[in-house]
Amino acid sequence: MITRSSAGPLHRLVVLRHAKSAWPAGVPDHERPLAPRGRRDAPAAGRALAESDWLPDLVLCSTAVRARQTWELASAQWGTPPPVRFDAQLYAADMPELLESVHHAPTEARALLLIGHNPGLTDLILELAGDGLGDTVDRVRAKFPTSGIAVLAWHGDTWDSLAAGTALLTDVIVPRGRKEQGHRGRDR
Repeated sequence: MITRSSAGPLHRLVVLRHAKSAWPAGVPDHERPLAPRGRRDAPAAGRALAESDWLPDLVLCSTAVRARQTWELASAQWGTPPPVRFDAQLYAADMPELLESVHHAPTEARALLLIGHNPGLTDLILELAGDGLGDTVDRVRAKFPTSGIAVLAWHGDTWDSLAAGTALLTDVIVPRGRKEQGHRGRDR
């Protein structure tokens, strides 16, 4: 169990899995765009972040097209988006690479948004969460779908002190946008 006795101010790491992507023939994985469902869900994720008061001070985003498009559509829902750093290391990153990127966040950022890919994001959340509120850990363990948002809170002086089991998984949500009337067809 994470306790307040941990040193340092409260930090929040918000993890957002990119929205649903398309699979166009002949397009390299890094260049795959969002599918129609992803273009609906990414703004819903942005609204959910704003409504929940989970807006970050800084964003770390994968350079993959689907992650960048998720950021653009989500942040368009906010008055003034925070600075964003597009990091090639976040594309197809595993848990240690993701944590390394988080460790390099500036100390003055108390809330950080990380936009990336699975399975690395799920592994990162489960590694950092020493405990969770309600069934949050079980939900992430079962599935962390596209447009999924997980919120981890922890106390520390710098981001590089974030380590395995030191955070509390406070929330997990999966925002979905509404389909347009008359939409027929299936998103992949």
